[in-house]
Amino acid sequence: MTALHDMTALEQGEAIRSGELSPTELARHYLDRIATHDETIAAYVTVTEELALELASAAEQRLADAPDTVGPLHGVPVAIKDLARIEDVRCTRGSAVYADDVADIDDHAVARLKAAGLVILGTTNTPEFALPCYTENRVAPPTRNPWSLDHSPGGSSGGSAAAVAARLAPLAHGTDAGGSIRIPASACGVVGLKPSRGRVSNGPIDHDVTGLSVNGALARSAADAAALVEAMAGVMPGDAYTAPGRVQPSGEARRLRIVAIPEPMVPGVSAHPDCVRAVERATELLTDAGHTVEEMEMAPDQEMADAFQSAWSVHAARLPVDEDEEELLTPFTRFMRERGRGVSGTELHAALSAFRGIAQMLADMFFETYDAMLTPTLAKPPALIGEFTADPDPAADYERMSAFMPYTPMCNIAGLPAISLPVHWNDDGLPIGAMLGGRYGEEATLLQLAAELEPALESPAALAT
Repeated sequence: MTALHDMTALEQGEAIRSGELSPTELARHYLDRIATHDETIAAYVTVTEELALELASAAEQRLADAPDTVGPLHGVPVAIKDLARIEDVRCTRGSAVYADDVADIDDHAVARLKAAGLVILGTTNTPEFALPCYTENRVAPPTRNPWSLDHSPGGSSGGSAAAVAARLAPLAHGTDAGGSIRIPASACGVVGLKPSRGRVSNGPIDHDVTGLSVNGALARSAADAAALVEAMAGVMPGDAYTAPGRVQPSGEARRLRIVAIPEPMVPGVSAHPDCVRAVERATELLTDAGHTVEEMEMAPDQEMADAFQSAWSVHAARLPVDEDEEELLTPFTRFMRERGRGVSGTELHAALSAFRGIAQMLADMFFETYDAMLTPTLAKPPALIGEFTADPDPAADYERMSAFMPYTPMCNIAGLPAISLPVHWNDDGLPIGAMLGGRYGEEATLLQLAAELEPALESPAALAT
């Protein structure tokens, strides 16, 4: 008999709608698993047992009263990154400054998940303010990679990715401003879907004026990730962007043209052979499926890297922290905030203008000819815990991160959808992702490709937990 936690989220939803499984039974199953296994993984910061059972009970009542109104994930549990507000739940943002902060409102993405009948298990670990690409902070123990406890799950949605990989949640919410969904998806061997800018609301409080950050999904299958994004999607008051099109594929699958870019566009950075192998494997599978894949080299672009650094440091600086609490912040956060305070208004405007120019270039140069881009998700295999912070100089921390994640920021800069898939496992048994990026608003194209790739992807046996 298949264990409940080995079912996909959509399978769980179907079992709930058919009456074979109750939301309360499923919620208790995951709460028990968290109690048993999460001391080792440290994926969760706050477990919301009371809320989970309350939402599960409400899901059962709605199923009884109005079964025709429920969606595919009704009654299915979900973990929420400890960056999103859940009313009456602690939201630390990975920072000692906010260690005891309790939200008085639901973020729009959370409100939509509640409305869709999902059951919130708790909040998952994130580095301070979701700035670094690892999940270590001063609030909770470092989150560990379920495939190797000495390794990091990546970040900043590292707790969410680890929870899904360790079967401590069937689905997890994440945010992504430079790769924060796709990085941990690659490191933990799960699927990470970053939707188009404007697909999911960032409101009602944290509207990101840079346009970099989006809410997205981590799951064990692309179909599950798409269903979670669809549950969160929709225009809300205050939104500055509205993504066109639909998330789910429809109609007959097309044969597509794909451009593969194995090497990074960041100066002085090269891809590890394991990461190149992930692209090679994805190319083989896509070609076997009848698609055309052409390889291209792109010249390194220091101006793009500098523009991203300027906007990201301003994003760090704008977060409200009292002057007498700055010492509670990590060295990296203080470094980024100081750098951000030095960016002038005209420099920020130039960076954001450069972002729009890059989006236009991609539309004109790539997507007039190709339907999708294929790259490694990361330039290196998963890092060891503490590897980025080993040098006390936070500037060195930033440089190491830039060399680790040179591919992911492009889709944030241009507002494009992207998905990381667990394509390769290296000789150390660690997962290595490949990433597909698509036209603005065309998540459906990426999900078509993912659906064709997934049956052929090889992975080790499921985790013992």
